[in-house]
Amino acid sequence: MSNYTGPKIRLSRKLGIALTAKSGKYMERKPNPPGQHGGNKRRAKVSDYGKQLFEKQRLRLQYNVHERQLRRYVDQAQRSLGNTGEILVQLLESRLDAVVFRAGLARSVYASRQYVTHGHIRVNGKHVNIPSYRVKINDVITVREKSRKLVCFQEAIRTSAPPAYLEVSKSNLSVKMLYVPPREEVPIICEMPLVVEYYSR
Repeated sequence: MSNYTGPKIRLSRKLGIALTAKSGKYMERKPNPPGQHGGNKRRAKVSDYGKQLFEKQRLRLQYNVHERQLRRYVDQAQRSLGNTGEILVQLLESRLDAVVFRAGLARSVYASRQYVTHGHIRVNGKHVNIPSYRVKINDVITVREKSRKLVCFQEAIRTSAPPAYLEVSKSNLSVKMLYVPPREEVPIICEMPLVVEYYSR
């Protein structure tokens, strides 16, 4: 399954989460799911599998990863010692595109992926253009010198509100990962136990 490239607003309303800043503003006005009847439609009872699938889709799209990539992360988390759901979130959250987005260097995870692949991002001073690159504790991510005055970065960093595990310098557009965050500190909307159940079938 390829990365989703359709209308983000419709998808955001369906999942109940704002995938972009634009969809967040739209959902403030129209919080109901898409469709002719929106919130007036009687909801059919969702099966356990349906709930698991819904949460898996929520997680996948919040990180903008392929189905096969998510499956690999789940396999890795299941092989590790500890809580599978917690480890899965930590693996996803340490992706370079996720860190760029979470730090406020991009307005959405879709934009952060583009910035990484287009060569705007440096890790410890070195050019890295792989969105899935795994950021480690004390790694320093910066926007390359030539790109720092671009409007997209200046607008994004202005409204940056990074979580505690990231140390951000707004003046030089840099971020350092201070520690691997526990699940409760990661600002995603998802029932992780249901995702783990989905892949444990």
